Amino acid sequence: MTVNLAKIASQKKIKYFLISFVDLFGVLRAKLVPAQAINEMAKNGAGFGGFATYLDMSPADSDMLAIPDPASLIQLPWQPEIGWLASDCYMDGKIVEQAPRVILKRQIDKLAEKNMVMQSGVECEFFLLNEDGTEISDARDVAAKPCYDQSMLMRRYDLIKEICDSMIKLGWKPYQNDHEDANGQFEMNWNYSDCLTTADRHVFFKFMVKSIAEKHGFRASFMAKPFPNLTGNGCHAHVSVWDKKKKKNLFEDTDDEMGLSKLGYSFIGGLMKSADCFSALFNPSVNSYSRIGASNTISGATWSPSTVTYTGNNRTHMVRIPDTGRFEVRHADGCANPYLLQAGLLALGLDGINNNRKPGKRLDINMYTESHKAKRVKKLPTDLESAIKLFQNSDVVKKAFSSKVVSNYVKLKKRELKEFSKQPEIHAYDWQRNNAIDC
Repeated sequence: MTVNLAKIASQKKIKYFLISFVDLFGVLRAKLVPAQAINEMAKNGAGFGGFATYLDMSPADSDMLAIPDPASLIQLPWQPEIGWLASDCYMDGKIVEQAPRVILKRQIDKLAEKNMVMQSGVECEFFLLNEDGTEISDARDVAAKPCYDQSMLMRRYDLIKEICDSMIKLGWKPYQNDHEDANGQFEMNWNYSDCLTTADRHVFFKFMVKSIAEKHGFRASFMAKPFPNLTGNGCHAHVSVWDKKKKKNLFEDTDDEMGLSKLGYSFIGGLMKSADCFSALFNPSVNSYSRIGASNTISGATWSPSTVTYTGNNRTHMVRIPDTGRFEVRHADGCANPYLLQAGLLALGLDGINNNRKPGKRLDINMYTESHKAKRVKKLPTDLESAIKLFQNSDVVKKAFSSKVVSNYVKLKKRELKEFSKQPEIHAYDWQRNNAIDC
């Protein structure tokens, strides 16, 4: 059924639409379209020069057309005359394979063949900085253990309230907000959904937080490790797989000690086999590897994994099972592309399910103090170059994604590494790139 976006615009008093897509580096691109032209754009797409974005295209290529998905429509709560639309990209009548939303939808289709859908939620950590983005915004936020500090949280009440009110208005069902483990760091949680909806909302959430922060005279950053002595920004994902028709959680098994089904353990088995090879997606920047396996911060812990292990309700491992019927993956950081994060999780899970992977023995030790007791466990890569090599050479990656997707991504990442190698000062480069891709 064709959706009349012009009619919806009239009903909701929307004057303009942002027709948006995300490139391989996670940059949100858009064109601002007046409501009177939206039906034409919905049919034929908004035109972009693909070479001008991180999609590994040529200036000689045809126009890339972003065709909006009406189901993704979000009316900006702080600027309701504007509607935001996630889009899928086409060129010469064919889908653009390396567009991240398309990459995710291909993985969703593979799982749908099994009559299954992945439900997921994300925990997006971010820093609130001064307007220049050079230091945290609250000079009094200096506690050694600032996590959950009520006073520091309430000094940013007006900003946090506006973001949370926006999510309530959008129907996302937000349920808690807190000051996180680093000075100046916050986290806001909303309800889980199917992984495409979660990815679309993740994209919009980052845009929304940045926009509302700027409105209040601050700057928000999802950069993996903005400050060497403070805990970095993680992006933990909670995962379950459901029967698409019966709407039943297929990960839930009340007879299991952890409340997880054999299907759930097979999914984790996929993670245990190849999560290291997907670090290039989950930890996509040079700065990401300042977070992975970092030394303890002033709070006393990094809260990030360095090995491929799983456990029960224990935050020192890459995967933890905090409750029945789901698990948490703590691998990704704040710079992860929302679509590639979900696509990577799905690809790993599909490999585990298709091959009945066994995750091995659960480890119930403190990996920050007792990791020497864990024998023959995989280490996560400690730099982007190593991560790219693992990604490029992985059979699981090659089976999950087309050769074009892999080659495009690797080519762009190698170019990024080359630029990095020319920089005289590493942390300055991290900040510069953070500013450029808007982490």
